[in-house]
Amino acid sequence: MVPNSEVRLFGMWASPAVWRVEWALKMKGIEFEYIEEDVSDKSSSLLMYNPINKQVPVLVHNGKPIVESLVILEYIDETWNDKPILPVDSYERAKARFWATFVDVKCREAARKSFFGEGEERENGIENLEIQLKALDEELEGKKFFAGNSIGYTDLVVGWMAFWLGVAEEAGDFKAVNSSKFPFFTAWIENFLQDPLIKNNLPPRDKTVEFFRLFRQAGSCAKANVK
Repeated sequence: MVPNSEVRLFGMWASPAVWRVEWALKMKGIEFEYIEEDVSDKSSSLLMYNPINKQVPVLVHNGKPIVESLVILEYIDETWNDKPILPVDSYERAKARFWATFVDVKCREAARKSFFGEGEERENGIENLEIQLKALDEELEGKKFFAGNSIGYTDLVVGWMAFWLGVAEEAGDFKAVNSSKFPFFTAWIENFLQDPLIKNNLPPRDKTVEFFRLFRQAGSCAKANVK
């Protein structure tokens, strides 16, 4: 452990990227101060610590900022190196990083198009999202979690799909997750959300659905103004 260290997390309550960092900190038993940001009126502290993309999450450890949630997860794991989040084996660690990138790039983009898109764009988004879900489903066959019998790095990264994808489906009026098509993935969702660490550290669902409805409306208005 790292003794006498000061840890602060700048976040926003509805952000899945922020929650994955919170989960990692709590898995490790790290005490931290949480600072809620108004992303429509960002604080001078956030802009100082993350002047490049001006986004949350930002982890500040002894005055030094670390940005981007995947980078933050690895920093946490390397700095507080007991209770490892990433696999110890180098090959398994490489696999975990692959799936993290796969989910954060391909799955998130397909989900974005499914959520914000209309007509053909939405249909293509859902079709691509189902392709990504199939890949995840195959990876999970015979496993409780991506990491095996307990939650690990990949589970934390994919965790947004356990809660926020369902929120996006409800708020955006589309459906991609199907237990008959993706039985191992839907079983993983249930296992993940029932884990006490996760279950006790999620935003209120109704409030999150309403936030995402408003977020989609704002996105649609922005698209309309561009035309």
